[in-house]
Amino acid sequence: MPSTLTGLIAHTGKPGAASMVEKLCAEFARHSAEIKIEAKTAGLIHLESPHTTRSLGEICDILLVLGGDGTILQVQHELGDRIKPIFGINLGALGFLTCISSGDYLKAVDSILNKVYTLSFRTLLEVEVLRDGRELARRRGLNDAVISRGELSRLIKLEVKIDGSRLADYNADGLVISTPTGSTAYSLSAGGPILTPDSGVFVITPICPHVLTNRSVIVNDSTEIEVTPCKEQGAVYLTVDGQELLVIQPGDTIRIRKSAQDLPLAMLPGISFSEVLSQKLKWSGSAV
Repeated sequence: MPSTLTGLIAHTGKPGAASMVEKLCAEFARHSAEIKIEAKTAGLIHLESPHTTRSLGEICDILLVLGGDGTILQVQHELGDRIKPIFGINLGALGFLTCISSGDYLKAVDSILNKVYTLSFRTLLEVEVLRDGRELARRRGLNDAVISRGELSRLIKLEVKIDGSRLADYNADGLVISTPTGSTAYSLSAGGPILTPDSGVFVITPICPHVLTNRSVIVNDSTEIEVTPCKEQGAVYLTVDGQELLVIQPGDTIRIRKSAQDLPLAMLPGISFSEVLSQKLKWSGSAV
């Protein structure tokens, strides 16, 4: 079996990250397996490395990411188009995207070296901002695109089109356009449905809508979604996966479609999405 070159990236601010990096490096060394470490991650154990997340995406076969869901979102953004499979070890509290807990790090190393994992290919959003017909910005997201009112306590009005046809004018605090992966994040908090990763759809969910009949709408992921702030109001704000804040002026158009690339997430075989959902959301059937 050909060897697997693994890249190691950690959320350096997480408690226990340094200890886990040290243990993982020792375990890979025990198996005489090569591992490349991202620069800030290497600094946790007083090593130097020339590698960025993006450069690891260029040279490695799989990326071992220590942190939580937010860490994986950040890594996905830093990879750009150099996407590689991600095997997540959870150092946080919830972790829908991570594969395994920190206590099972030996199992993680064994799974990677022996390729005992499956890949769940997650849909990515391609988000484009247009002003006067010209591209102003382009972002790619795993979870969602969120259009919001910012810090001002006021409703915003957003015109939404589906493949060029008007869907609705939303008067709300904002709007979440989510992938199936992101359906357990902000969209769920805003009242949206939970989608299975392979459902092949997007969900459009208003945040605190003024009209109570405005509810989540599920559309096929081959659909192009257009969101335009109405001209009689001020600027609104766009974030993709909670990353960089973009100011959207009245009349700008936000176009959202399925990206040509997917993100492969490593999963342990024999563990279904429904089991993960039940565990993470504590659906035990108990009333307490």
